[in-house]
Amino acid sequence: MITFNDIYEAARKERYSEQLQKLNKNFILNVSNYLKEKKEISSKEDDIFSDVVIKTKKQLENAIILFKELMLRRRKKILNLILIATEIGISKQDFDNMLSLEKELFEDLMKCIGVVDKKLSNSLNGEKEEKVQKNGLIVFKENVEEFVDLSGEKMGPFEKGQIANIPNEIAKILIDGDKAELIEK
Repeated sequence: MITFNDIYEAARKERYSEQLQKLNKNFILNVSNYLKEKKEISSKEDDIFSDVVIKTKKQLENAIILFKELMLRRRKKILNLILIATEIGISKQDFDNMLSLEKELFEDLMKCIGVVDKKLSNSLNGEKEEKVQKNGLIVFKENVEEFVDLSGEKMGPFEKGQIANIPNEIAKILIDGDKAELIEK
């Protein structure tokens, strides 16, 4: 079980250290349980002026503030680690000190930076970036009633001879069904 002092200490250590601090792997779950417990105590209506309820409400507010500050500081440190890692790599200790969701964030951002670096390198080497076309321009061969697209949005109705700029996946279905044809690019 975690206490207010545990949250305070974690936030204090993170605040005064340049390195990412090690947290228990169940830290977020423990904080969640702590906050739930404090919310239950502070929501008791019958003892609204009780010192215990007032103190619990204040602890709950402060714990939330400390937790948000802790997570913000950790995110900033992870972003700095990403910048360092793209140039020289990351130390095993820094990676081990990350929570699992932070490791996932780190890896996803590293992939994004890798993609951007590759595009930059290709641009510097004179290679042109190919644009992936997401929509296709089609002309309808027959009337098509209203339908739902792949994301659940309504499309249409469309009349014979009408031109529309629609997602390629749907354009392919309409063209394969001989209801429309692709206009030359």
